[in-house]
Amino acid sequence: MINFARRSDCHIILFMDNKMLTVFILLSALATCMSAQRQCAQAEIEIGRCRTPAEERLECKDLVLGYCQDMPYSYTTFPNIVGHRTRQDLEMSAEYLLLSVIHRLLNGECSPDIRLLGCSVLAPRCQDDRIMKPCRSSCEMVKKSCVHAFEAIKMAWPYFLDCDRFFVGEEEGCYDPLSELREKQEVGLANISDGGLSTVLQFTYHSNSQMFSILKKTAAKCPHISRTYSIGRSVEGKDLLVIEFSTNPGRHDLLEPEMKFIGNMHGNEVLGRQLLIYLVQYLCSEYMLGNVRIQTIINTTRIHILPSMNPDGYEIAASEGHEYNGWTSGRANAQNIDLNRNFPDLTFIFYNRRRFRHFRSDHIPIPDSYWLNKVIAPETNAVMKWIRSIPFVISASLHGGELVISYPFDFSRHPQEDKMFSPTPDEQIFRQLARIYADAHATMSNNDTERCGASFASKGGITNGAQWYSFAGGMSDFNYLHSNCYEITVELGCDKFPSEEELYPEWLRNKEALLSFMESVHRGIKGIVKDEHGNGIKRATISVKGLRHDITTAEDGDYWRLLNPGVHVVTAAASGYSKVTKRISLPRKTQLGRVDFVLKKVPREPFLDYFNIPELDNYERFDPFNQFEQYSQRELGENGEERTEKPWWWAYFSQLGISTPTWLLRNY
Repeated sequence: MINFARRSDCHIILFMDNKMLTVFILLSALATCMSAQRQCAQAEIEIGRCRTPAEERLECKDLVLGYCQDMPYSYTTFPNIVGHRTRQDLEMSAEYLLLSVIHRLLNGECSPDIRLLGCSVLAPRCQDDRIMKPCRSSCEMVKKSCVHAFEAIKMAWPYFLDCDRFFVGEEEGCYDPLSELREKQEVGLANISDGGLSTVLQFTYHSNSQMFSILKKTAAKCPHISRTYSIGRSVEGKDLLVIEFSTNPGRHDLLEPEMKFIGNMHGNEVLGRQLLIYLVQYLCSEYMLGNVRIQTIINTTRIHILPSMNPDGYEIAASEGHEYNGWTSGRANAQNIDLNRNFPDLTFIFYNRRRFRHFRSDHIPIPDSYWLNKVIAPETNAVMKWIRSIPFVISASLHGGELVISYPFDFSRHPQEDKMFSPTPDEQIFRQLARIYADAHATMSNNDTERCGASFASKGGITNGAQWYSFAGGMSDFNYLHSNCYEITVELGCDKFPSEEELYPEWLRNKEALLSFMESVHRGIKGIVKDEHGNGIKRATISVKGLRHDITTAEDGDYWRLLNPGVHVVTAAASGYSKVTKRISLPRKTQLGRVDFVLKKVPREPFLDYFNIPELDNYERFDPFNQFEQYSQRELGENGEERTEKPWWWAYFSQLGISTPTWLLRNY
């Protein structure tokens, strides 16, 4: 005996009670199915659609599901689009359970959008005893805005929200399940006089998911001047998400300088993270509103903002809150690594070799010992690759615990001295950068400002890092010695995790300083180094007499060299080309000058060639032994299957006796 079920494509599901099958029965079943298809095709011509027998029995019923009560319709039917045959089946399913907890899992992000979209599939609209499917465009819009929130908690996009599988186009008679929600949002925007261009800053702490959402929504609001991109992931898989502002997002423009802000390197130092979240929204809205100063900054500068370098550590600190957070809770990453001690110690190399005639104090390669002997955090690795891939000119890393600007070197020039003035060759440049931020800050440079224990008031709120206290493996020293980037460390105040009441006053104290620092990238000289045919020369060096620290040209031959006003002797050189030297005068009123160079091809003289130093060839070596990749590889089981711990949210589903939703596991 054989039981079979017809399908519209004439496939037959067989349930065998015994092994006696007859060809006659199979052929009869197939013929019956094909006959039904022919009848259906004819009916489609006559009435526009052919219903299957199951659809003929559909009956619209009251929508009584607790988590779907605010849908823009009142009737649904079963079986639903994904196959739940009754309301009881749906209420006991993992799909419906997900809708009930999604607000909590995503910390309120994309709520109620995800829930409403899910209800449109699990409890579809029923009209005239027929199912009406939701619009694909609605699904795609929500997925574009919210998929990063699922990625942040290592959750796959739910299968029942597959925009191609369960949603249809407008030409097929779809409906928008978010229509009423959009109408309410439009009413709210209509009450804003500028048509919604302004951004109302919420001076509260933001979770990682909320932070990601703000960055994504800001980029969506100002797509012509901004975009988001990830430079990597934290130990726990959270995106290290950057937002970029420029008139040509995603590309380097010739002669346009690039700068970066980094916040939350220490997870419990949270004020910088919040200030950068506010700055992101401020830049977008003020540009749209026609703020001339903001438009000038963005039109002439490529700005990169990483609000949180340590999102894992932030979660630890935030779980305690500002009232209970200790001095170190959440400071390190999820591996218990202090990220500001995890970079290559190039300063030690600089001190050991600075007396050598041909030793460079710039673009020092990362020694092989670093890759072999150190546990490198994924956050550190990501930032190092970021620094190497973009020609940053200046940078500021935002910290907390003091009220001062610290600048390199952070590692003392004498290993036995913990508090020793240890200047770089660009001491005056760094002092000027530090002064710009401190003087623009509301209170940092004031002598009467209450301090946190150290005596920086007499120094105007700035200090050499090693003179404050010495440490090796810092990010600022790495920026200076491995790239063209000049980075300062901004200590924003005594309280590493201030109360929410302090967020707005702190924004007012720091806003002008943040803007002034961005503008300071346009100081000194810039230009292009070309050959005789007008082609830019990559990695040519720009040397300034009296400053033993060179910078190199970018991909197209353009460069930026920070200089204070005065007379300077500048030389451009490249391997296989003649050197060209120019004497320039940089007036005090002219903060930025243009100096181009044209180099002629000459035969290489290996013994006299500055660029033929063997060590320079090692600069391009990054993770030469694949140590980081090996460290980050996931463990494999005996049969090659991947062994991964289930994410924290898995407990919501695994302990209720329902069919566990493996479809929510990424890479399953």
